[in-house]
Amino acid sequence: MSLQNPVFIPGPTNMPDAIRKACDLPTIDHRSPAFARLFRPAVEGVRRVLRMAGGEVIVLPATGTGGWEAAVTNTLSPGDHVLAARYGMFSQRWIDLCRRHGLQVEVLETPWGQGAPADRIEAALRADTGGRIKAVLATHNETATGVRSDIAGIRGAMDRAGHGALLFVDGVSSIASMPFEMAEWGVDIAVAGSQKGFMLPAGLAILGVSDKALAAMETARLPRCYFDFRDMLKAYAAGGYPYTPAAGLIAGLARSVEMLEDEGLPAVYARHARLAEGVRRAVAGWGLRPCAATPDLCSDTVTAVVVPPGCNGTDLVALAARKYGVAFGVGLGEVAGKVFRIGHLGMLTEVLVLSGLATAEMCMADLGWPVQLGSGVAAAQEFYRGSVPGMALAAE
Repeated sequence: MSLQNPVFIPGPTNMPDAIRKACDLPTIDHRSPAFARLFRPAVEGVRRVLRMAGGEVIVLPATGTGGWEAAVTNTLSPGDHVLAARYGMFSQRWIDLCRRHGLQVEVLETPWGQGAPADRIEAALRADTGGRIKAVLATHNETATGVRSDIAGIRGAMDRAGHGALLFVDGVSSIASMPFEMAEWGVDIAVAGSQKGFMLPAGLAILGVSDKALAAMETARLPRCYFDFRDMLKAYAAGGYPYTPAAGLIAGLARSVEMLEDEGLPAVYARHARLAEGVRRAVAGWGLRPCAATPDLCSDTVTAVVVPPGCNGTDLVALAARKYGVAFGVGLGEVAGKVFRIGHLGMLTEVLVLSGLATAEMCMADLGWPVQLGSGVAAAQEFYRGSVPGMALAAE
């Protein structure tokens, strides 16, 4: 794999040099004021990105999976019931994690390519007249299928049902790339990771925790130690950590937020939407379709491309890596071999995306797939030419 080429996997994403340099710290005393000066801007910056109106930000040395575990162990007790839809590999993994912790999971089976079914969530909560369900789990952006779910719609369903369950949202591949409104959507725990929209190396689980979730922490009885929010918050009050933190990554997180806010979060989200639409135009130009069942479900951070009959998406991913030194994502779980995935989040521009689309076309042609070289690239070019900010002015 050439280190000169950008990656087109849905995370870890390409890292800006400014963030890489920010992570390059000499050893510091993590119990000194020097660490607090690094840590506080990172935490406050995450609060702004998540659009929180209360609660706490927790930054753990882990990845998104560790964030999932922290969410459930800090708020739930053995035998508690949770409600979750299964509509992709990552919603499935969160379900599996809950079961391993002795939770009772009511699963709403949903076709892969669909999002979380708000109507069925509402019906299940209405049927739970005894209030057994303690939490609803939702994956905002299902990375395996390139599908976004309507979190505001899920909160509306919960409110209409008059149910008091907590709402936990996996935003690992959406936060800092797609609009996320933690307070407005009534999210109780939002889980992100450092390696996607924040453009950092893997190694941090980033959580926004509402006041309601913090209150649940006081009665939760699932075992927790390393991920115990109580220990974290006690140490936060003194400006530190209960154990050794990943100081370099935290410094990088503060720089990441600074870069996102310098660009402007609305502009960041618009850029991702624009990049995604160009990829979707290319997919249509190839005569193919996204895995997402309808256009409104299409993710702005990753597109899972359904391959032609008789073809295998894994073959394309392997060839791209071997011959051209470019990384795409393989299909996972039920869509293994049926799709290949193009990640378009983080540090990417229209020009970089076009290079990935051109590589995908070359691989399809090399494999004998029915594609005309240039068809997808031209479709994306035509869209980008008319949508890049400042282009009309430049043309004048």
